[in-house]
Amino acid sequence: GENGTRANLIISIYRPQAPREKREVSIDSDGPTDWYAGDVADFESYINAAFRSSHKNEAYLFMKNEYVLVNYAPGTTDDRVVNGPLLICDGYPSLTDTAFGEHGIDCAFGSHYGDEAFIFSANLCAHINYAPGTTDDKIIKGPMTIAAMFPFFKRTVFESGVDAAFESTTSYEAYLFKGNQYALINYGSDSHLIAIRLITQGFPSLKNTIFESGIDAAFASHRYNEAYLFKGDSYALINFAPATTDDYIIGGVKKILPNWPSLRSILPRKNRGLDVHHHTKPDPDRDHDEL
Repeated sequence: GENGTRANLIISIYRPQAPREKREVSIDSDGPTDWYAGDVADFESYINAAFRSSHKNEAYLFMKNEYVLVNYAPGTTDDRVVNGPLLICDGYPSLTDTAFGEHGIDCAFGSHYGDEAFIFSANLCAHINYAPGTTDDKIIKGPMTIAAMFPFFKRTVFESGVDAAFESTTSYEAYLFKGNQYALINYGSDSHLIAIRLITQGFPSLKNTIFESGIDAAFASHRYNEAYLFKGDSYALINFAPATTDDYIIGGVKKILPNWPSLRSILPRKNRGLDVHHHTKPDPDRDHDEL
């Protein structure tokens, strides 16, 4: 506040209640608990979000509340793990006790401002400095609702959450995906919405592929105008040809395994339940503003 006092900001997070209800079912009732312990525990997931690092040919890949830093070795299969997998809250201390650290990051894109990125979890987002190679990361702005960070998303499908995103080669522009639509935005100091379109309108190369109906995760390559798209166990490398519809897929839609040798021992992740980790920090209640 202006006079140094801090007002409490109350943010309501919309989260579907189904998983919580499953956890709260009493042990005596067989049905739902067995279903949760069996089928859901066996549920396999791949990549939920990703963003490229400022370190050349490195990218952060997020799987629920974990992440791995990889060197993705463009044009080769020499990709390797640089760090991880780690719990997000262990690699990014500033995200401990936030939705991003506890529930996971479900969308992210890198910023053209140095070591910065925008991260999303359900209807929340934050602007962070991810401090590569260190644990000196910090939250620059947020956590706040997507509509508070990007007011132009009010009353659009993007207000409740974003599936995937990647930054453009055009400074301060990024592509954000939700269902079969995408938004091209400028997130700079004069942030504004440029367009919302169907994926197939803006990216004709994705017509008749699994990506026309939606994308799980994406990151921009360090190679000019290239980006990696992920959905389930598959991925594609595209040239996204900004400001044109001349985009094309490089080499077709492929399976992540075995084409990413670095991820063979990591993917798919089994659903181990998100809230089964303990913070080793001496004082988990500390005020993150003081970091």
